[in-house]
This record gives sequence, C-alpha cells and structure tokens, in this order.
Amino acid sequence: MTILDKIVKDKRKEIALKKEHIPIHVLEQIPFFEGQTFSLANKLINSKTGIIAEFKRRSPSRSIINNTVNVEDVAIGYENAGVCGMSVLTDEIYFGGTLDDLITARQNCNLPLLRKDFIIDEYQILEAKAFGADAILLIASILSKVEIKQFSELAKSLKLDVLCEVHNEEELQKSIMPSLDMLGVNNRNLKTFEVNLETSKALSELIPNEFVKVSESGISNIETIKELKPYGFQGFLIGENFMKTDNPSKSAKAFINELKK
Repeated sequence: MTILDKIVKDKRKEIALKKEHIPIHVLEQIPFFEGQTFSLANKLINSKTGIIAEFKRRSPSRSIINNTVNVEDVAIGYENAGVCGMSVLTDEIYFGGTLDDLITARQNCNLPLLRKDFIIDEYQILEAKAFGADAILLIASILSKVEIKQFSELAKSLKLDVLCEVHNEEELQKSIMPSLDMLGVNNRNLKTFEVNLETSKALSELIPNEFVKVSESGISNIETIKELKPYGFQGFLIGENFMKTDNPSKSAKAFINELKK
C-alpha cells in the first residue's frame, strides 16, 4: 500500500465520521456558504507572476515544515506580498492542517483561497464552500473520470473554481472537461515523492488553451518559473519554499519582487 492509498483509506473513515457529526444542512447554515467567492483562475490570468503560496505545517515527505507561524499572520502577509492566491492544507492526519485554518485565512484576507485536500466525496466540496474556500483541488490519480465530472460540476454550481491535478498523460486525458478552470501538473510523484520538472514541460503541450495551466511542486527559485512560462504556465504553486522559512510572507514578498524585475 502506497502512502497515497493509506491517505485515501483514512480519508474515507474521516468523512464518514464527519457526516455523522456535522450533517449537510448544518454546513449550509454557515454564513460563508452563501458568501461571494474570488476567482483564482481569473487572478492568475491577469497576473504577471502567478504565485499561489501555500500554508502547510508538515507533509509525509518532509515531516515538520513549520509549526510555529499562525495562519492569520501568513494570510495577511501573503496578501501584502502580492501572491495571486493562497493554498490551505486542510488534511489533519498527514499535513497538520484543519478547516479552521481555512476559515481563519478567509476572515483575514481577500485572496482567492484554494482548499487543498484529498477530495473523494461531495461532502468535502460543500465543506469547502462553508469554510470559505474559493477553489478546490481535485487529484486525478485518486478519482475516476465520472467522479471528476461529478465533483467539478458541483463545485461550479457553488461558484467555486476547480483545479484538477495530473501527473501523466493518462490522468490528463480523463480530466479534460468544461467544468474545470485550471489544470495543474504536479511535478512530484505522489507514490515515490520524487520531483521532476520535465513532467510540466511534457504535459504542457497536451493541455488545451482554454484551461489555466498551473505547475505544482519543486518550484523553489525564479529561474524555474522563467523556464516554465514559455510552456504556457500562468500559475505556480509553491508549497514548501516559503513555509520552511521563519517568515513565509516576507520570503514570498522577496521572491515576487525579484520575479518582477
């Protein structure tokens, strides 16, 4: 069993428990459920930098990344730094995140917020909307084509943007559908956790132009972004590069300022 298989197995148990304790009608009563959303895709299209900065305490591949900073300060700092959006990890078991992180970020900034989790059930999409997300991540490797369509159409009905993440051509081909806004290429193999930027370059030519192209993982310097931009990428999700520093927002600001030069 791979780490990804284990994550999904645990996620199914977690969702079953949540459904018992917080039924859908309760989620629908949370004020953010009817709130306006900010389009991450539009922000990326109109940006010269395309940085999506992440809030992530730890990961299976790196253990503790940063467990001292708080999400409120980082959300305010990321917005001041000029990022296009903020990715918030909400998986607790493997990444140390919570839905409280998402709602705290929403209360403290007007950035488009991406709920980053292992979405395998419609319940999680309703949850994302209720806790202040503007966009959701769908991971093609753990979903069927039918599920990608079902989940993305539900998200669009809730005015959430959809970023679908792929790792290879097979996953990409099953993911191309009009209910997606962004197609992300994850340079990290979720089974081995190895990173290879050539994955983004190879798949970029196969992504239709109507989708915003996002490159994810392994992006830690300006040169990488400049290398990927000619391949049509408008978004760059940076997970650990800022969070592994003492001041993630300060690091993001310095990075973006350098990128603008």
